[in-house]
Amino acid sequence: MNYYSTVMSKYADFSGRARRSEYWYFTLFNFVFIMLAMIADNLFGTTIPNLPYGVFYCLYALFVILPGWAVSVRRLHDVGKSGWFLLIVLIPLIGAIWLFVLTVTEGDSGDNDYGTDPKLVSKISRSQNDSYNKDYQNDNLKNKELIFCSNCGKSYPKNGHINFCDSCGNKIESTEI
Repeated sequence: MNYYSTVMSKYADFSGRARRSEYWYFTLFNFVFIMLAMIADNLFGTTIPNLPYGVFYCLYALFVILPGWAVSVRRLHDVGKSGWFLLIVLIPLIGAIWLFVLTVTEGDSGDNDYGTDPKLVSKISRSQNDSYNKDYQNDNLKNKELIFCSNCGKSYPKNGHINFCDSCGNKIESTEI
């Protein structure tokens, strides 16, 4: 569910890169929520005549269309493709298959034209935060001034030695520390 909320918090962010897990967990939860919306439409009788969906489905679809495009573009960026590559689905059958192949392909390791490798950021963030937590606990909370991640708002002690937020992976600028 964390990946779904991450995508929704970046609902119109078409820059950067998205890992396979971010894309596919969003797709999974999106599918589940769409099925629940269809069930709700059928239970409450709000379906469109002769169709299995209705008001709830349409509202949810409108709600997630922009985040869905954004995470798809970021996923394509992770494999080194432009977001415009989404238009390949307009080619009947072959386009959808090719887009599927791109979404399951492992992303470029290291930096590419679209940003830093999200796997690398995640690994660095975890290792720095593990060592940081041990150092911070040993400081006996000497300095209680806090800074906040500009992306998700998680707080960190001002005297900490952390470069990446362990919640969202956002780089914490040295001016924030």
